[in-house]
This record gives sequence, structure tokens and C-alpha cells, in this order.
Amino acid sequence: MTKRRIDPTVWLQHAWQNRVQSILLLVFMGGFLSLLGWMLWGGSGVLVLLLMGAIIVVINPTFSPRMIMQLYGGRPLTPEQAPSLYSILQELTLRAGVERLPTLYYVPSSMVNSFTLGQRPQSVIAVTDGLLRMLDIREQVGVLAHELSHVRSNDMWVMGLADMFSRMTNMCSLIGQFLLLLNVPLLLLSQVTINWFAILLLILAPNISALAQLRLSRTREYDADLNACRLTGDPEGLARALVKIERSQTHWFERLLMPGRRLPEPSLLRTHPPTEERVRRLLELQTPQATDQNWRRPPETALLKHLNGINVQRSPRRHISGLWH
Repeated sequence: MTKRRIDPTVWLQHAWQNRVQSILLLVFMGGFLSLLGWMLWGGSGVLVLLLMGAIIVVINPTFSPRMIMQLYGGRPLTPEQAPSLYSILQELTLRAGVERLPTLYYVPSSMVNSFTLGQRPQSVIAVTDGLLRMLDIREQVGVLAHELSHVRSNDMWVMGLADMFSRMTNMCSLIGQFLLLLNVPLLLLSQVTINWFAILLLILAPNISALAQLRLSRTREYDADLNACRLTGDPEGLARALVKIERSQTHWFERLLMPGRRLPEPSLLRTHPPTEERVRRLLELQTPQATDQNWRRPPETALLKHLNGINVQRSPRRHISGLWH
């Protein structure tokens, strides 16, 4: 696997932008939570929330990635079944400076998807049947580098911290609204004035925190794209994979009759950035290079032979675990 060159100036600009945005969003979520604590209980409330947050971070129970993969019906891929994928992942892991090689898992779903679970000591990278069959080797390298970048940056821990902020914000909002309801009779019988701005802030707090959490998720995706390009030196490979994944999410007659149709969710409510913007940023990193013949390797016959005997869920559906695959 030959590492190509990318534009270092553009890469550094995007890297600092993602880093600053991530820090500001985490600071905002933590500061917003502290503000709610101060509104409800004063300075002691802020200290209590900080103490609770520290305890949760330290003793936060984490589920084993292998246990979660069982809910998806995933099974580990051995180096004998996927020699090329494992050799690529091993080289990317060395380049990323990750101490332990993540375990590859196969998910028997026709959805074209991949995701990461766990943190560095016991990380898992899962790929679906649809992804292995649709993407060529160059595109698979880009996807693996993207997921490995999540592991390298400890994005699972970062998003877990943001999730803790969001859950504690929801708790403060519910407590505040409950206390307001309890005091409604006193407010009606007395001449006590109400700070309606504080009440409105308590009501909207969960939505504000959720929007910040979604924004952080999109920023971490941009950062994973960026670091993937640094590992592979091939922005175009990942861009091609993203386009194929986007196209796979719509039916064939939808692409034929409504080619310009996009996901109905507003951009603020998405966990991932728009594909067009991700592709644009990736292609900005590219420098003119000759085509690398090393990417034109045939698919892994051993892996495909192993997968042909597996019953794949062709129509994604909601399972009893609450997961879609």
C-alpha cells in the first residue's frame, strides 16, 4: 500500500478547525450544565454536578464491544478469512500509532455500513456484508482508515462524555420543571415574580444540549475523514466510498425518478455531516498524483467464499434489541 501526498496546508487548516470546534462544544455543554445547576441550587449545585460527573466518568460501566456485536449478529473475522483486510488494517494501525490491532467483525446485513466500538485497549471495527461486496479494495482502505481514526482519537470516549453532559442536562431540566409544578399554588397565591427566561431555558435545555451533541458528532466525523487521509494519503478513495454508501441508502427507482432527493432530516439533526460536504473537503486535500496500480487488487476470494454460506438480512429491519441492521 503506497502512501500518497496530501496538501499539508489544507490538512492543517481543517485539523485545527475540527480541534477547536470539538473543544468549544464540550466546554459549552459542560458550562451549560453548570449554568442549570447554578439556577437550581446555586454554587453548591454546580459543585454537586461536577462531582457527579467526575464519578460517572471514573466508574462509568462500559459494555464489552463483543457483547454489543452479538446484538448485531456479528461474528469476528480471522486473518485466515480476510488476509488482505487484516494486512491493510495492521499497516494502518502502525501508521496511526495505535498500540493494539482492532478486531474485525462481520455483520450479516445488506446495508453498506461500518462502525467502531470500544476504546484503544479493546476496540472493534465492524463491516457489513453490503460494504464488503459493494466497495473495491481502495475504498475499503479509506473506510478502515476512517474507523481506525475514531479509535486513535478516542472518539467513543469523547462522545460518551458528551452523552453524559446531555443526560445530566435532561435530569436538571426535569427536576426544574417538577419543582416549578410543585410551587405553582404558592406562585398563584402570592405576589412572587417568576423569571420566565430561566423557565424557558430549563424547558429548552435538553434540545439545546442535544443539538450541541449532534454538532460534536459531525465534527468528529470530519476529523476522522481528515485523519484517514493522513493515514492513506488517498482522499479520493474515501470520497468514492462515501458516495457509494450514500447511493446505497436510496432505492433504485428513487434514484431514477428523484435523483436530487436527499435525506429529509435537517442538517442540524444529523449525526453525520452531508456527504457532499465531506467529499468536497476530502477532494480539497488531494494533490495531482499518478494512479497507484497497487490499489487494483482483486477482492479476497477466501473471504467471499466464507461469506457466501451466510444468511444475510437483505431488508434492514428493527430487531428486538432496538438496533437496525
